[in-house]
Amino acid sequence: MSMNPITLISIIIGLFFLSGIRVVYQYKRALKFRFGKYIKTLQPGFRWIIPIVETIQMVDIRVITIKIISQEVMTEDNVPCSIDGVVFFKIDDPEKAVLEVEEYKFAISQLAQAALRDVCGKVELDTILSKREEMGKNIKSIVELETKEWGIKINDVKIKDIQLPENMRRMMANQAEAERSRRAQIILALAEEQAAGKLLEAGKLIDQSPSAIKLRLYQTLSNIAAEKNSTILFPFPEEVLHQIVGKKKKKKKNKK
Repeated sequence: MSMNPITLISIIIGLFFLSGIRVVYQYKRALKFRFGKYIKTLQPGFRWIIPIVETIQMVDIRVITIKIISQEVMTEDNVPCSIDGVVFFKIDDPEKAVLEVEEYKFAISQLAQAALRDVCGKVELDTILSKREEMGKNIKSIVELETKEWGIKINDVKIKDIQLPENMRRMMANQAEAERSRRAQIILALAEEQAAGKLLEAGKLIDQSPSAIKLRLYQTLSNIAAEKNSTILFPFPEEVLHQIVGKKKKKKKNKK
């Protein structure tokens, strides 16, 4: 069965049209090339290109994450350590990101690795451990100095993990334990100082009031009597205690 030439031509035109249909998603941009030459950047939506003559290259404009593989770094105080991190970046200009640099993800990864070694190698280990945020900002400033020419914005750089030698970890653990012990001794000394101050205040109050002495005596007797079968012996009557306190007060007044 022979096919009508007009029908055949219609089918060919239809297939030609369908093969040129492209859909650009909202989070992407499409760079259109005609015979290898850049023409323009296609926005999201339904798009059509001339098959064979034109091609497109998709670029993701969302925030992209690249891991900085672990780098062997010798710090300023000669401590070897392995440090890795994460780079967050976004493409602001798809045209530059494709035309100005080959494999921009690989380029950013290499830049970040070199910057990490450079920044962390100029400071001591304590600085790296205590100021990770500052180290990340320094690495970011170095990387974005190069990538801004590629139409790429570096959002942030984070130092993720720091691996230390086993002997260094033991030394740091011992140092932390010694610091905790020092703080505990200081707290204990402060507590004893406060307790001594309160005892001194209580002693002065008892010296000034015979009733306070009696109340304290009764409290002590109550605590002792809480034990079963307790026998309490007084070496002298309670009145003698009041007389002793009275004599002490008179001596103090005479001295004044």
